[in-house]
Amino acid sequence: MGRERMASRLDGLGTTIFAEMSALAVATGSINLGQGFPDTDGPAEIVDAVVEALRSGTSNQYPPGPGIPALRTAIAEHDRRFWRLAYDPDTEVLVTTGATEAIAAAVLGLVNPGEEVIAFEPWYDSYAATIAMAGGVRRAVTLRAPGFALDPDALRAAITPRTKAILLNTPHNPTGRVLSFAELSAVAEVAVEHDLVVISDEVYEHLVFDGEHVPISTLPGMRERTVRISSAGKTFSFTGWKIGWACGPADLVAAVRTAKQFLTYVSGAPFQPAVALALGLPDSYFTGFRDNLLARRDQLSAGLRELGFEVIPAAGTYFVTTNVRPLGYADGLEFCRELPHKAGVVAIPLSVFYDNADAGRSLVRWAFCKRPEVLDDALERLGAAVL
Repeated sequence: MGRERMASRLDGLGTTIFAEMSALAVATGSINLGQGFPDTDGPAEIVDAVVEALRSGTSNQYPPGPGIPALRTAIAEHDRRFWRLAYDPDTEVLVTTGATEAIAAAVLGLVNPGEEVIAFEPWYDSYAATIAMAGGVRRAVTLRAPGFALDPDALRAAITPRTKAILLNTPHNPTGRVLSFAELSAVAEVAVEHDLVVISDEVYEHLVFDGEHVPISTLPGMRERTVRISSAGKTFSFTGWKIGWACGPADLVAAVRTAKQFLTYVSGAPFQPAVALALGLPDSYFTGFRDNLLARRDQLSAGLRELGFEVIPAAGTYFVTTNVRPLGYADGLEFCRELPHKAGVVAIPLSVFYDNADAGRSLVRWAFCKRPEVLDDALERLGAAVL
């Protein structure tokens, strides 16, 4: 009976759009601008640290459940250095198998069956799945194109007596939007007023091109109710290492840890000391990394605009969003399924990240975290195709 109940919770989720489109990329020999992973490695000294950990024999067995002390300390120091947030590395920092597990463990650990979770659509696809796994009820607040601004009135209207948590994401995947201080203040006001937990996905915290990243934990009344989530994958271009973390007050982190221990328990032992080293890199690394991605954002955005796409400016992340209506397409999913065969390029339709699919029907996301020559190749293929 338990398995039947779980199956019913996950009905309709199916295979992720990333699996479908990445398989299409392989089958058609397409350039994959769908999935958000870079095609170059991060700093060589960080790779060397992994090799040393493997060869020394110090990191080939289970690490401590919460993560090795050096990494938990480095995470706490990073948050103090960049965001002036103080966390106790022993009780308020938890290392996870990527940010995806941190999100899943936070939802599973903090949301009871029947409780509601506010999520801003379009959302990253794992949000819907983890809320369903917890037996929670997803309530959508729509960020509408082209500005993707957060509507405080819509947020308030979504709150009910069963609301338990707000699942927040800024810088925002898939739109590239960076929420403003005013928008975050509106979220904070609602969370404090209704005594809600906020699960804040901030994996693109160092990839802000326009505006600034403000962790919601820094706002009045929010540190004690927020689980702040990030990871090494996006900041250091090691997405395959799957080293993430959750920070917050000890009681919330304990709940996340309780769920996490029955998911992976531990992982990534040889990568953990390397990520600890990476978090201590000088400011020049973080600004140089951002500026490099900014140039690629501008390269892809300009190229798509010249081809006739309506390009919605991206303030952060790896992604730029376009509207395909100017090319004669009303449906972004149809466009993306045809694109590999017509042009040899893969992108991601945004409509699959909405409950209200019509709000994103003609929107398509493109990843620019690729080498300049790869982006040029993709643009040339698009220009040569009959779209």
